[in-house]
Amino acid sequence: MTRKKAGDLRVLFIGKKDDYYSGIAAQFIQLHFPNSKIVFSSRHIPFPEELFEWKGDYIISYLAQWIIPAALLSNAGIAAINFHPGPPAYPGIGCTNFALYNGEKEFGITCHHMQPMVDSGSIIAVRKFPILPDDTVYSLTHRCYAEIINLFYFIITGIIQGKELPKTDEAWLRKPYTRKQLDALCELTNDMDQAEINRRLKATTFGDKIWAYIKENNATS
Repeated sequence: MTRKKAGDLRVLFIGKKDDYYSGIAAQFIQLHFPNSKIVFSSRHIPFPEELFEWKGDYIISYLAQWIIPAALLSNAGIAAINFHPGPPAYPGIGCTNFALYNGEKEFGITCHHMQPMVDSGSIIAVRKFPILPDDTVYSLTHRCYAEIINLFYFIITGIIQGKELPKTDEAWLRKPYTRKQLDALCELTNDMDQAEINRRLKATTFGDKIWAYIKENNATS
């Protein structure tokens, strides 16, 4: 089968609204794929119904804030891929939070094919790096972002050059973490010792934002 040239490929890029790296990734897509459609997502913006009309070759999800519906994924003739800020051991939401809470020594990022279930498709590539003793949710998240843009350039450059997407033997190691589990991690109760409170505070503080809260007798304070 004759491969399309990059200029003929139809690409849907879904990035994260007001995110620096999503912006420069979108510019790279626009530069090399003139037939691209660029959309920026936010948890506070409903999924655009008009996207269901898109049909093309690749869907690129770059830190997208939406779960991409199966009906749209099926419109990508070649592949629908996602760049996930966590390694195969940490699918789903709150990856950096749970990694710090669990005292992990290593973290990473994953590029994978998208399936209707979040973070479950076959894995294209993984990049890993050590977690440093003083890393925080903020620093670890931004280290992930730096790794993702580099992996993005590597994967997309391969597509531009007409190469097959890479394959790996890596596999997801658990079910995706959920919003409910992340919310539970933020709960501090009177029966927790100081060590547990400190673990949770470290795992749920992003810069100057502290997500943890005290829960007493089924009430929040």
